[in-house]
Amino acid sequence: MPSLFEHVGGDAVLHRVETAFYDKALADPVLKTLFTERLPDHVDHLTWFTAESFGGPDRFSRALGFDYLIAVHRSLAITDAQRERFIEVYMESFEEAGLFDNPDFRQAVYEHVSFGAQVAQQNSHAKTDAQLHPIREVPHWTWAGD
Repeated sequence: MPSLFEHVGGDAVLHRVETAFYDKALADPVLKTLFTERLPDHVDHLTWFTAESFGGPDRFSRALGFDYLIAVHRSLAITDAQRERFIEVYMESFEEAGLFDNPDFRQAVYEHVSFGAQVAQQNSHAKTDAQLHPIREVPHWTWAGD
């Protein structure tokens, strides 16, 4: 069975989804306080992270590392409403790309983004390293189709 990365169609498809998500996040009234400006590498970094999580190349870990991810979320103080909206907008982006024909894939993406949003929220409130979520590497997500 294919990995999530293979099932979705690889980097080009993920990059299109991440671009759509990023455009929505920048304009969303709930998320725009977290996504305050268009950063030139943000879509690439989102794509690299998702690709690696889905079983693709490990570019995110090699180029940036998980400490980078922790650092960019620290002090954001992500609210429950922002975490929930992030999940909704992310799922909408995959749905609008026509990628949710397979319910197992949809469930895996939902679990992936929900977990990631929870980790980001916890890290965004951490005042000390001990308060950070214990994960320190890109998670490798699997699914029933794997």
